[in-house]
Amino acid sequence: MKSVAADLRFIGGILLAHLLMYFTFQDKSIFWYIFSASLLLLISYSIIMEEVEDKASFGTFISYGALSGFLLYGLFWAGYSLFEIFNLPLVNQVEKLYGRFSPSFIWHYIVLILIIVPGEEVFWRGFVQKRLMKHTTVKLSIILSSLLYSSVHLYSGYWMLAFAALIAGLFWGWLYAWKRSIPLVIVSHLIFDLLLFVLLPFY
Repeated sequence: MKSVAADLRFIGGILLAHLLMYFTFQDKSIFWYIFSASLLLLISYSIIMEEVEDKASFGTFISYGALSGFLLYGLFWAGYSLFEIFNLPLVNQVEKLYGRFSPSFIWHYIVLILIIVPGEEVFWRGFVQKRLMKHTTVKLSIILSSLLYSSVHLYSGYWMLAFAALIAGLFWGWLYAWKRSIPLVIVSHLIFDLLLFVLLPFY
């Protein structure tokens, strides 16, 4: 772990991500503008500091990516269904999250697909988790990178968003460690987001 603390590229990336995400969540009216710009900066930082890894064939990353995206959505759908069955107040928080952060204009969907989803995976899995894997075990790197991914979502003011990011981060972190393919994880994340925000939203 001492080697992680001495990794200035890693520390710099984490500090940059926290700074950018702090400003991203400050103003709802410009959220999508700042979020898009932040991910472009994080993509640039990642590409400069770390090579993007892809050890899966085209067929593999498309098929595994799509199937895993559907699987993760199914897990979230099952969790939300339990909230509804037991009439938990968390349902109201899901409604608020959709109201505040869901894409509402066509350009939101475009940047979600072309910038935000690829950017999150390139940075959090392709940079953060990959560098952690150089200093720790695979399991620990998945856990730590997921906690870090979750932590920047706390700036939203919704702990449920941070918790959702933690679960998704663990899933995508495991997927990346297994197949070592950023395109595969991007496809998984993209399918999950399209289901969650466009095709089968919970609210």
